Amino acid sequence: MRRRSGYAVIGLIVVFLAGGCATTRGKGLSQENESLKMQVQNLEKTVEQKDAEIDSLRRSLSQTTEEKYTAAKMARAEAATEVPTIRQIQTALRNAGFDPGSIDGKMGRMTRSAVRDFQKANGLSVDGKVGKKTWAVLSLYLERQAVQQ
Repeated sequence: MRRRSGYAVIGLIVVFLAGGCATTRGKGLSQENESLKMQVQNLEKTVEQKDAEIDSLRRSLSQTTEEKYTAAKMARAEAATEVPTIRQIQTALRNAGFDPGSIDGKMGRMTRSAVRDFQKANGLSVDGKVGKKTWAVLSLYLERQAVQQ
């Protein structure tokens, strides 16, 4: 009987040592929970900072886009009031993907045909003449080529 009770006592000691004290285990978990809470708080702060940064970038992009839109609108208005040369018309047509033939400064049959095709493709009145409305749209291609060179 003594042997059995000795084995039981040894068994209890082994279980106690292997399992550890419940309060020690609880403290370890509590410290781990606190550490995780701190990490979550830090991540939340980082997310808030990034959200503020994104909002700032969106406002900046919106302002830049508005400025570019206004500048393009003014450039179009200026371009519509100037009288283009035939070479400018031919160059803009070519840049827009419409073949005016050779860029020779003459308003020939191919140039007129390209103007009509351009007008049709852009929802303009198709008359083969480069008036203010046609030039306002076509001049964008002349500027685009000038920027690329």
